[in-house]
Amino acid sequence: MYNIELGYVDVAIPEEIDIFEKIIELKEKKNVLLLAHYYQNAEIQDIADFVGDSLALAQRALHADKEIILFCGVHFMAETAKILNPQKKVLLPDMKAGCSLSDSCPPSEFRIFKENHPDHKVISYINCSAEIKTLSDVICTSSNAKKIVDSFPEDQPLIFAPDVNLGKYINKITGRNMLLWKGSCMVHELFSLKKITELRIRHPNALLIAHPECEASLLDTADYIGSTSGMIEYVKKSEKNEFIVATEAGILHPMLLVCPEKTLIPAPPNNHCACNDCGYMKLNTLEKTYNTLMYELPEIILPQEWIVQARKPIMRMLEISGNL
Repeated sequence: MYNIELGYVDVAIPEEIDIFEKIIELKEKKNVLLLAHYYQNAEIQDIADFVGDSLALAQRALHADKEIILFCGVHFMAETAKILNPQKKVLLPDMKAGCSLSDSCPPSEFRIFKENHPDHKVISYINCSAEIKTLSDVICTSSNAKKIVDSFPEDQPLIFAPDVNLGKYINKITGRNMLLWKGSCMVHELFSLKKITELRIRHPNALLIAHPECEASLLDTADYIGSTSGMIEYVKKSEKNEFIVATEAGILHPMLLVCPEKTLIPAPPNNHCACNDCGYMKLNTLEKTYNTLMYELPEIILPQEWIVQARKPIMRMLEISGNL
């Protein structure tokens, strides 16, 4: 059944089963809330009860009214849902759906880093492990990072972790000088500025929109910088009809749902792939989702002390950003 080495329930599904319909049936039967991030495969987004960015997903998880939460995203997202719902069963289709950004901030090393700067308050990007959250004063997302930073007095020294690119961007727009942990997302650092420049020459009317996890050199050339939800809203409201999109390619699906008449061009990475996919996000599939619902495995289990400590900075974020 659940294969720990593989990270998911390894059970063959009979060919005659309509997986999509069966997932809908199991969700209703087992009282399950299925949450999905914008970077998930299109078919998973289509079957989810709610699709959103990290902030919206955290808020939705907080107010979950189902017995089980099935989180189609990556590990830190499912951990956040568990922290906000310690009494509920939280499932993740593939336990190996991790995050390069989260992995770039080992808790043992960050603990020492924090101890070396005792006068600093810690703001941690939500893309971090539950243990890093226990070491934080407040969490932020790309949607509310500026608001969270601005909530501290100007003379309060701050540590921002783990994303150095988002930290640099927030420093730039706030005038702060936060101490930055040097972590990054491998997806957003793969974009090729050279290839994007060539694309813009071929598409002179296209606007470049970028996620703030991208490197500064790319952000400096962007027409719009924002979170996943912010990017979708920008495309929706813009009078322009052509966009080069510098974030994980899964976002193109929800963008096209709200703006089918617009042309969306995925920003090319600095490799041989035509688009920029997060391998971790794409580990979740309809088949794994079905098996997870069937067997209610794998389940997110966290130490109780982590849940208690990590909940505080998450709730602080939701209070400051007005998302309770």
